[in-house]
Amino acid sequence: MSPAPIATTDRIRAIDAWWRAANYLTAGQIHLLDNPLLTRPIEPDDIKPRLLGHWGTSPALNLVYAHCNALIAETDRRLLYVCGPGHGGPAMNANAWLEGTWSELYPEITPDEDGLRQFFRQFSFPGGIPSHAAPETPGSINEGGELGYSLAHAYGAALDDPDLVVACVVGDGEAETGPLAASWQAHTFIDPVSDGAVLPILNLNGWKIANPTVLARIPGEDLDAYFRGLGYEPITVDSGRVGDDPYAVHALFDAALRRALARIDDIQAAARAQAERAAAGQPAGAADLRPRWPMIILRTPKGWTGPNEGTFHSHQIPLPDVRTNDEDRARLEAWMRSCRPEELFDERGRPIGILGSIRPEGDLRMSATPVANGGRLRTALDLPAITEHGVAAGEPASATGTLGRWLASVVERNGSAFRLFGPDETVSNKLDAVFDVTSRVWRADRAPGDEHLAARGRVIELLSEHVLEGMLEGYVLTGRHGILNTYEAFAHIIDSMVGQYAKWLESSSDLDWRLPVSNLTILLSSHVWRQDHNGFSHQDPGFLDVVASKQQDLVRIKLPADANTLLAVTAHALETTNRIEVIVAGKHPEPVFLSLEDAVAHAAAGLGVWDWAGTETEVGRADVVLVGAGDVPTVEPLAAAAIIRQHAPGVGVRVVNVVDLLSIGDPRKHDHPVSDERYDEVFLPGTPAVFAFHGYPALVHQLTYRRHGHDDLHVHGFQEQGTTTTPFDMLIRNDMDRFALAHDALTRVDASAHSELLDRLTAARDAARAYAYSRGEDHPSVTGWEFAGWPQD
Repeated sequence: MSPAPIATTDRIRAIDAWWRAANYLTAGQIHLLDNPLLTRPIEPDDIKPRLLGHWGTSPALNLVYAHCNALIAETDRRLLYVCGPGHGGPAMNANAWLEGTWSELYPEITPDEDGLRQFFRQFSFPGGIPSHAAPETPGSINEGGELGYSLAHAYGAALDDPDLVVACVVGDGEAETGPLAASWQAHTFIDPVSDGAVLPILNLNGWKIANPTVLARIPGEDLDAYFRGLGYEPITVDSGRVGDDPYAVHALFDAALRRALARIDDIQAAARAQAERAAAGQPAGAADLRPRWPMIILRTPKGWTGPNEGTFHSHQIPLPDVRTNDEDRARLEAWMRSCRPEELFDERGRPIGILGSIRPEGDLRMSATPVANGGRLRTALDLPAITEHGVAAGEPASATGTLGRWLASVVERNGSAFRLFGPDETVSNKLDAVFDVTSRVWRADRAPGDEHLAARGRVIELLSEHVLEGMLEGYVLTGRHGILNTYEAFAHIIDSMVGQYAKWLESSSDLDWRLPVSNLTILLSSHVWRQDHNGFSHQDPGFLDVVASKQQDLVRIKLPADANTLLAVTAHALETTNRIEVIVAGKHPEPVFLSLEDAVAHAAAGLGVWDWAGTETEVGRADVVLVGAGDVPTVEPLAAAAIIRQHAPGVGVRVVNVVDLLSIGDPRKHDHPVSDERYDEVFLPGTPAVFAFHGYPALVHQLTYRRHGHDDLHVHGFQEQGTTTTPFDMLIRNDMDRFALAHDALTRVDASAHSELLDRLTAARDAARAYAYSRGEDHPSVTGWEFAGWPQD
């Protein structure tokens, strides 16, 4: 059990002591190599040679942490702390050390003077830990390396955890970013019945690195009106109104925090009572609209209590010359001694006295909560068998339409552990079968004509990929599962978010105490080869290049050729952990090439030879290899192989399909790619290979540059040639059509022997374009093409 409540005056004293202790530990991490308890005057050798870290935001972070701890200790409430200010790492570390979590997770950081010395030394030091909140920071789910994602992470964490409150501190610099600005809308998707709550705490300290912040400089009444317009009930705490009395500030913030949490309790109690009445068939009262959730606006000085307080000069290192400047070093010592460490730590360096009265115990500590180490809470999904949803080979089917029916079953079986996120594209991307079993979450007003909106559901749609990807991160990092689906071209919006998350996974993999979490699965549809109607602005497959640049043990790129293969790779993505899974699949009907059984085996292998599609066995040799990676880029090599079979039957063609793009990478760098021996078996180095690739050709060359026979690899893909045109003309514009592929293949086998056929291919290509330009649609021989030799024949 947590400690019993203590008298208010003692409680405020304890909060102030915790705050001073955390401030002391924060300053010590930034500056000190030695002398952690200031048992003697600070000497130059006690100071780190390179001062890295940020003080300016830390005092307010420590204040909020101390008050949250006091309430947890009093009430046993479950809280998760999300630290938005980018370089608040030393504050988060300090509180985790005070809670004892550092010593539990890092036994070498003992709870004594020597451990404190190591704790200070490791911060922003070679071989140590980063300056920002990172995976190494106990209790963190928000990487501090890039601003703007804290509130989205917080709302994602609150989903489906009805007893959790996420205290999310938003920095006023961070509040200027686009992702954060859009994230204020995310409370529209929070259900007070089945979800937890987010308590945003906007810290206005007035400055960024060297400039004032916008929200800190607008009139208070405008700021209040702004957040009321966003649907919040703002509660303002202004430290400047009570002068230099820290107890008065603590009393103000304590009252504000209690008021906010009481409001959250009231909202949830009313909604849950209403839901119980409705379930019992009784009148349920008002409609399920969005309540006005509380938030706190906390005004504090920049660099509070430290040198250069209230100016941007306290943002990072207020005293940058303390190692060489005696006066600055004296100011540092006076600053740290003003925290009165002798009242906070005993002679061995352990926290003493009243601090323990507001320190939660066990998993209630915010630095030790399982919610911030989601692998401790994660359970495997109850996945329906994909055999119930497979499509017969030989019939056209929408890949995403097929997947949507399976996802509907996933939703039915996993009512509180799986969510689908998308920017208004669930229907557009043909996943709308999920609406047979669930709805979009929507707690704002509704109007006639709205469809699939309800107070609770398993689909969240908001026209901001930033917010959705951040909510998905928060959801999986706290132990659940989900998929983000979006248009391929606009996945670039989250390039840097995915990059930051890849870094999070990389760092987490080195920490044995962070248990594996569900994959961050991103499904890209409405892709480049079927965006002929929307035009050039919607034609960009470059997100694959971004993902492929990351540590390839932590990312996967899947390019399923048909509906059955999409089922196989998606099921695998939802079963595995600790990766970013990017899947690209079309929504329009395309041929289904593989039976479900063959698709599962093919997806597991990553790549393979499709003997049934080529002429290698008939001719007795392979003169050329035709490769496809993607759905449309698989149709075209197959059509090219059929042209060669009919018009140049003496040419031996091998057809290869790649579903797992990174399987062709360098096995000397990563474990995942196939071995050189397997690669050689498939691609036949020394034989020309014409590769139809979904994305930019350079990516295939980057992946395979050390493979045998790389000079024999000739990649066709998107060449930045697009417009509003027909689907086949899009292929022609980028030399990805069947005629271009067959022409390239025959040219590399023996151009002189096939000169007449090469001319016919060129003429056929020109005719296809002319037909499209005169009729506004592709020729029936293209749109109605079917492969004649299916594997079951």
